[in-house]
Amino acid sequence: MSVVPAEVLPGSALSVAEDAVDAAELGPRARLWPSLAAMYRAQLSRARVARIPLLFVATVQSVGIMVMMRGVVDGGGEARSIVAGASVLVVAFVGLNLLAQYFGQLRAGGGLDHYATLPVPPAAVVLGAAGAYASFTVPGTVVTAVVGCVLFGLPMAHLWVLVAVIPLAGAALAGLGAALGLLAPRPELATLLGQLGMSAALLLGVLPADRLPTVVQYARDLLPSTYGVEAFARSFGAHPDWAFVVGDLAVCAGVGVASLAVATWAYRRAAVR
Repeated sequence: MSVVPAEVLPGSALSVAEDAVDAAELGPRARLWPSLAAMYRAQLSRARVARIPLLFVATVQSVGIMVMMRGVVDGGGEARSIVAGASVLVVAFVGLNLLAQYFGQLRAGGGLDHYATLPVPPAAVVLGAAGAYASFTVPGTVVTAVVGCVLFGLPMAHLWVLVAVIPLAGAALAGLGAALGLLAPRPELATLLGQLGMSAALLLGVLPADRLPTVVQYARDLLPSTYGVEAFARSFGAHPDWAFVVGDLAVCAGVGVASLAVATWAYRRAAVR
């Protein structure tokens, strides 16, 4: 008498299990944009209370710098550079400095393990945090720009350029801040690098370029926020050259894409360790 293998007997436990496996379907893979929107809302909700006082400090700091520079600069091209640089400095304080500290602490405290278990692309984690932090800079940047225009007698007709400057400069600086925080071996070093980056944005962005030594001017060209500052400063002219404004914004956008790509790579590198 032949024996039928158990695995093929209808109704056997193994057969039922195989049918259940065949019938089960994996859930759809998380897409980038829905994941990004979810991460953005989560980061915005988490940081809303904690970051508002720091945003106030960043705004007061930028306004104080303009008041101090008002004593030595009356107007002209130097005034445009100061107002533009001080406005973008708010973005640097939050997007670069604070984001470097956040990711440095997240890596040191094991918080990356939590994000690594989420079914979201790594780019969504980095972009969501960067977007949330950059969003906090909008009120402070606008207030700083308006106060600067009043202090130096600059026209406000083209302040709408900030609609492009804030997200593009924010992306470039937030990507750099996230990369610094994720690549730093210790949170203290991430804090130090964030502070140094913000100091560079202060010295190289607020001070007029023509008053800087030639070597420092080359270093200024390497700073991601420089092109956002230049685009905003050009908009204060009586007849702005919009081709140069768009060109500066395009460079800023390119740097932003590159810095966010580096930050995404740094996140993947840190999450698997």
